[in-house]
Amino acid sequence: MLEAVRKRHSIRKYTGEPVTRDQIETLLRSAMQAPSARNLQPWEFTVITCRDTLAGIPRVHPYASMVPSAGAAVLVAGNSAVQPEPGYLAQDCSAAVMNILLEAANIGLGAVWLGVYPRKERIQGIRELLSLPADILPIALVSIGVPGEEKTFQDRYDPSRIRWIT
Repeated sequence: MLEAVRKRHSIRKYTGEPVTRDQIETLLRSAMQAPSARNLQPWEFTVITCRDTLAGIPRVHPYASMVPSAGAAVLVAGNSAVQPEPGYLAQDCSAAVMNILLEAANIGLGAVWLGVYPRKERIQGIRELLSLPADILPIALVSIGVPGEEKTFQDRYDPSRIRWIT
């Protein structure tokens, strides 16, 4: 099994140490390697390191209480002018989010996926907070930082969830 998959955990506690620009660029390079429908690559990324903006995120996202202590957050959004189908837009951006999470674990950072789409109140709140244009649909926010907690691998394999057609 891919080691990064075993190392990836939802990390919600951070040391408060900064995340470097090089680390963020590494995460974004991995994000942009994700597959996308018709290879349209409709993603857009907003990197947030401003302490005031990070502190404001929990006001528009009810599960983002860890974000103010993170070193950074990355909003993964989709450009509806590039991919007008919201379902594919969400799938494409979700693949990019997963790559960010795996790369974060690979380089020793902690991260957690905070869903925005399809919750209208979260979409609107994030859109207003970050002054996003109308054709940019916020899909997910990823809180990133130096881990302030350790978690161990738990095998989630469940054969009862598998149907075999042979």
